[in-house]
Amino acid sequence: MIERILPPAVRWSHSFGDRDDPLFPEELALVERAVEKRRAEFATVRACAREALAALGHPPAPLLPGLRGAPVWPDGVVGSMTHCAGYRAAVVAPSDEIALLGIDAEPHAALPEGVLDTIARPEEHTSLAALPTAEGIAWDRLLFSAKESVYKAWFPVTRSWLDFDEASIVIAPDGTFTVRVLIPGFAPTGERLTGFEGRWLVDRDIVVTCIAMTGIR
Repeated sequence: MIERILPPAVRWSHSFGDRDDPLFPEELALVERAVEKRRAEFATVRACAREALAALGHPPAPLLPGLRGAPVWPDGVVGSMTHCAGYRAAVVAPSDEIALLGIDAEPHAALPEGVLDTIARPEEHTSLAALPTAEGIAWDRLLFSAKESVYKAWFPVTRSWLDFDEASIVIAPDGTFTVRVLIPGFAPTGERLTGFEGRWLVDRDIVVTCIAMTGIR
């Protein structure tokens, strides 16, 4: 499913249910006190990540969280993981081909009451209201997912926080979205990161969003 919105340079793996692939001891230590649901999704999304990395020639290795919980990928690799009810996925790419990579998956249902007001800027409320309703797309949930993908692409590059109201997103019905970042953020090279371009899809009652860009803009 997710492969439909990824460029060719990105490798991927996904699962619509949990798997029993073993964890490395370092990973197991992170979830040994977690409830079974959390352990299962943690293990499954890492199994997906290892499959995606294998497609790039990387051997199995622990995938541990780093700063603010962002996964630590092998040198020369960018990647992103996501999980929601009924879906787990991971994507990776060579960092010399893809500079920014972030994905998110959410159940395709309207956001709980009050959540949209906490994540959406005034102009985003206006643009959501103008989107067509005939397709039955939960545009508010799609906006939430897009903002999650933005953060996952932003943080590994800038190493700085990005709040929901610090990026303005315009969703297009054609399966794309554009992002304007409203605060300063800089790549290690000194380039300022001002925005993103992303893609989205809805299938099997799941919303999936992705940002995969070859360079900073």
